[in-house]
Amino acid sequence: MTSPHEQKKRRINGTVVVTANRLGDGAVVYRTMDDDWTTDIASAAVVAAPAAAALLQRAEADGIRAVGPYIAPVELAHDQRVLPGNLRERIRVAGPTFVLPGTGQECARYAEATLALPGAA
Repeated sequence: MTSPHEQKKRRINGTVVVTANRLGDGAVVYRTMDDDWTTDIASAAVVAAPAAAALLQRAEADGIRAVGPYIAPVELAHDQRVLPGNLRERIRVAGPTFVLPGTGQECARYAEATLALPGAA
């Protein structure tokens, strides 16, 4: 994982978005063309890498609503859908890779895991 500070040293090519985490709840958010934040990658400002620096700079100035903005690669599908451009971003778009507490599903998974342990009744 590349930190935003290290990323500035790297050359980014192709189409990109600016992404961060919403400060209030940690949700993945994307910068829009009107300098707002959205949780929908399809509504994100998709720009060429050279224009991303200005978008990132404005996002970094908005430290009250989102934290840790950085430039992320995206691909445009043949039908113009915006798709994450690497594994990290695919995981972020899909959501957590585990069940979050409080959703009710963790109880069933905990029970399954507990019953699978040796010596469990």
